[in-house]
Amino acid sequence: MTATAADLVLNRGLLLTVDAENRVIPDGAVAVRDGRIAAVGTTAELSGLPAAEVIDARGGIIMPGLVNTHTHAAMTLFRGLADDLPLMAWLNEHIFPAEAGLDAEQVRSGALLACAEMILSGTTTFCDMYLFAAAVGRAAQQAGMRAVVGEVLFDFPSPAYGDAENGFACTQRLIDAFRGDPLISVAVEPHSPYLCRPELLERAFRLAQRHGLPMVIHLAETSGEVETIIARYGRTPVGHLAALGLLAPNVLACHCVALTEDDIGLLQAHAVKVSHNPESNMKLASGIAPVPRLLAAGICVGLGTDGAASNNNLDLFQEMDTAAKLHKGQTLDPTVMDAQTVLRMATIDGARALGLGERIGSIEAGKQADLIVLDTRKPHLTPMYHPASHLVYAARGSDVATVVIAGRVVLRDRRILTFDAQAAMDEVNRLAAAIRARK
Repeated sequence: MTATAADLVLNRGLLLTVDAENRVIPDGAVAVRDGRIAAVGTTAELSGLPAAEVIDARGGIIMPGLVNTHTHAAMTLFRGLADDLPLMAWLNEHIFPAEAGLDAEQVRSGALLACAEMILSGTTTFCDMYLFAAAVGRAAQQAGMRAVVGEVLFDFPSPAYGDAENGFACTQRLIDAFRGDPLISVAVEPHSPYLCRPELLERAFRLAQRHGLPMVIHLAETSGEVETIIARYGRTPVGHLAALGLLAPNVLACHCVALTEDDIGLLQAHAVKVSHNPESNMKLASGIAPVPRLLAAGICVGLGTDGAASNNNLDLFQEMDTAAKLHKGQTLDPTVMDAQTVLRMATIDGARALGLGERIGSIEAGKQADLIVLDTRKPHLTPMYHPASHLVYAARGSDVATVVIAGRVVLRDRRILTFDAQAAMDEVNRLAAAIRARK
């Protein structure tokens, strides 16, 4: 890098690049210019570089921002509304009825609260599937977050757009509205094989292919779903999509709990990406996804929290800890889901799952500057022998001190700079009173 000024330098931190070699740079530094990473090195190597702003990591960890591959952000509105229920009862008896009363402004408010929670816990990118998706995009823009948004498509009428035909028109408007946006991109998002006819799934896939977009879908989330799809079509959900010709590298399959070996082979053969949501799957008693087998097959797996109504938080540090320990307990093998693997799932592999691996997910020159700094001067983070293990097994979202997205500082010293988080909480509390009154 030449001696021209940087917009921002983060220095004096233990730098985890999460690049192909998983390089760790003691006393590391990152220079940012025009929203991108301009240089990576030691603090000494970058010390002579003029910078408009310098953030001293004070010996903490500098790392890529976390990538949440599956959320329903505005479901912060329903956090704790219907707990301790199986998935279908939770959806049909509580969540769908509550969602019927939503409008775009309520969704924007719920999504903005989710952005506050995610920023404060180090997430810089999220992939959202929900109603009134344009409102989610606007909330992410206000927060300064990177987001992939999509209008969920069903066979039945949506509270947001009515019938399925209008759903496709809504998705096309989303594509047009956010085309070229530096932070917000769009995915085509049919809900699931059990709530979408083959014709809808095929049309969604064609739309995604035509525009070069991801197609995001809930897939094989429960054994009950598998039984339903086998009874309806004679194949597992994965086999059903394969028979329709709808498996491809741009498909992100969320959950993938109830898989056969043949299913895993199909996902591998078509380079389908998977979003693993362990805490939501545990809470809804959906089961445990066979993630070690997916990884062994070379399938790209990212981490997701799912919505705050089925988790009930959006903290990816907690999700990493759960993902690592859950599979060790299930397999009785302490070596599976090692810390470095899980850290990559929450960063670069999550970015790859969203088709953003060339832009974000690791600290490398030329990539977008999505960075976080953790304050490690805390009892529960002392001492530190292995940084990746610390991040997965000991760190908490509340340890995040600084967040930078596309070169812009959005969190400094635990204070969100882009919007009023307290106002967002107050507004959701106001909306929750009305939701409670309707029950």
